Amino acid sequence: MNSLIKLSYVNKIYLTSQVETTALNNLSLEIIKGEFVSVMGPSGCGKSTLLNILGLLDQPDNGSYLLDGIEVGNLNEESRTYIRKQKIGFVFQGFNLIEELTVYENVELPLIYAGLSLEERKRRVADTLHRLKIYHRRRHFPEQLSGGQQQRTAIARAVINCPEVILADEPTGNLDSSTRAEVMELLCDLNACGTTVLMVTHSEHDAAYSHRIIRMLDGCMLDDRARSITKSA
Repeated sequence: MNSLIKLSYVNKIYLTSQVETTALNNLSLEIIKGEFVSVMGPSGCGKSTLLNILGLLDQPDNGSYLLDGIEVGNLNEESRTYIRKQKIGFVFQGFNLIEELTVYENVELPLIYAGLSLEERKRRVADTLHRLKIYHRRRHFPEQLSGGQQQRTAIARAVINCPEVILADEPTGNLDSSTRAEVMELLCDLNACGTTVLMVTHSEHDAAYSHRIIRMLDGCMLDDRARSITKSA
């Protein structure tokens, strides 16, 4: 099996003037290309820190982080930014869309940063919006969309550069139950097409869509268990 993400004995400690908090404690983790993995645990267990390190938004204090076989844990900010643009897509609970931009413009933005031509941007955005069934809303602004449409737009932006992995942080947290199911099915569809998905969630229902559930406590892995690919009823 081909490993995409491999953490070995990773530690992360946050220091303030009065408190030392161990966010990750000798954490080791491996994710295979094409997996859909959920990370669960109580607030403060280290889930967000793990996601930030995997997304190259933060660095471990020590230990190893291999992304597609390359050590990335101690890269400088310029190198981390380059790899993020090439390999990682982010989906957040709060959507993080730019209110002043249309759906089309929000999804196009990563391609502008990547320096793609106008014609290539048009092709990719149109293809992605059609694929995620949001093309008919391309000229609308975020405030004109439902929560589910906003999250579809955010997912479209996350996958526009064809990342190897999507990191999703509570992607259905602001959605009603029917819209939540639509978003989870969309993540499953993307995973079925080969995109690796790692999702942080508090929802057992959402986690049931994944192949594996990792449970964390106090910065450590408490449990790592495979489950059926088919979601339970």
